[in-house]
Amino acid sequence: MSSTHAVPRSGAIISVLAAAGITVSLMQTLMVPLIATLPTLLNTTAANAFWAITATLLAGAVAMPVSGRLGDLYGKRRVMIASAVLLTIGSLVCAPANSLLPMVIGRALQGLGMGVIPLGIAIMRDVLPPQRLGSAIGLMSSSLGVGGALGLPAAALVAQYVSWHALFWGAAVLGLVMTVLILFIVPESPVKSPGRFDFVGAAGLAAGLILFLLPISKGSDWGWTSGITLGMFGASAVILLLWGWWELRTPAPLVDLRTSVRRQVLLTNLASVVIGFAMYAMSLITPQLLQLPAATGYGLGQSMIQAGLWMAPAGLVMMAISPVAARLMAARGPKTSLLLGTIIIACGYLLALALMGYAWGVLLFSAVVSAGIGFAYAAMPSIIMSAVPLTETAAANGLNSLMRSIGTSCASAVLGAVLANMTIELGSATLPSEGGFRTGFMIGAGVAVLAALIVTTIPGRRAAAAPKVSGEPAADVDQEVRTH
Repeated sequence: MSSTHAVPRSGAIISVLAAAGITVSLMQTLMVPLIATLPTLLNTTAANAFWAITATLLAGAVAMPVSGRLGDLYGKRRVMIASAVLLTIGSLVCAPANSLLPMVIGRALQGLGMGVIPLGIAIMRDVLPPQRLGSAIGLMSSSLGVGGALGLPAAALVAQYVSWHALFWGAAVLGLVMTVLILFIVPESPVKSPGRFDFVGAAGLAAGLILFLLPISKGSDWGWTSGITLGMFGASAVILLLWGWWELRTPAPLVDLRTSVRRQVLLTNLASVVIGFAMYAMSLITPQLLQLPAATGYGLGQSMIQAGLWMAPAGLVMMAISPVAARLMAARGPKTSLLLGTIIIACGYLLALALMGYAWGVLLFSAVVSAGIGFAYAAMPSIIMSAVPLTETAAANGLNSLMRSIGTSCASAVLGAVLANMTIELGSATLPSEGGFRTGFMIGAGVAVLAALIVTTIPGRRAAAAPKVSGEPAADVDQEVRTH
């Protein structure tokens, strides 16, 4: 890439990869306007309709680390295109569906496209010039939140005024466009890892994750102390221990656990779990608060579309923060950006306690929380990639994305239980109480403070002069991680 054409070419690559990330994140919000009516639409029970939501979560959790490793081995762009094709096929399967089975199959295929985001971050590191890397990674990292915030009102509008089938036809078109743009604009990364794919490790990780995430999602329905819930958690623990034993002994592991337990990587991944929890807390609580009837005394009486519009600016704030975070990381290191992000998230949740009675207040505190998430999400891939070899960047980013996904799943379980158990009666309806919402906001603030404490223990180190392709950690190419 010549210097003459580096900037516009880089701009096109960044735009396509960020748009791909937003497209993938839209898949997570497609079903939100349909949740209440899914049993009727699919001619099934409410309990069975749940699988149309969970299939995407489980498939995405497995896809992120697996597709990352495949990308390191066989080409990140190649695997990214395959992920986009699977997303498109999944959308086409869902679009004409009127029963549960094709919807679950299609949603699982859509979930397999979640590997696009960590693969995109890894490609950026490999092909972009150093001066563009920080802001590009921040933009790609924030695409998950941006797509979610913008997708909610868009999905509600289409579902209400066109057809719920149109949501998936539109998703298929977006997937196809994304595939073509990646094919023609994004170059293949020149960095590949030697070795073969670890099929045993992939199967073990998939089984362990599914047995862990499924009872987290269904524990409130099955009962947290029921035999099936405890049995799945126990089986997950056994399988993951055996998986770890295998990964430490195989010459080409799916996840390099020796690299993953380095303090810098391990603590950043722990922080990712907690920050993922804090992010999802806002996504779970605020739509309910906005849509509860005003007769409760604290509900804001907004429609689904209105609620989505009040929340949409938060996604734009997250996108706008990306270049600011990049400048901060260049000046002070990504650890500073991550710590600042956790503090801002905590302040946003505390602000929510005072402003939750106003729709404009929800807009304000959700924007503050999103700003904090923007700083945090921009920093985490930079910290991870400064501590792993160039040949493992996609797998390492996939694992980090998985940690965030585990955090969101835990938030769904914990906050769902809080709102389900702290309720009021309004006519014949049982609704979350004001105390339940306040408790949820305080939990969000608390986990953000916990994330800040974890971040303070992440070691800082000066970047090396140049990235290495060997087993040594690769330096961050445009910024250094300084001791905070």
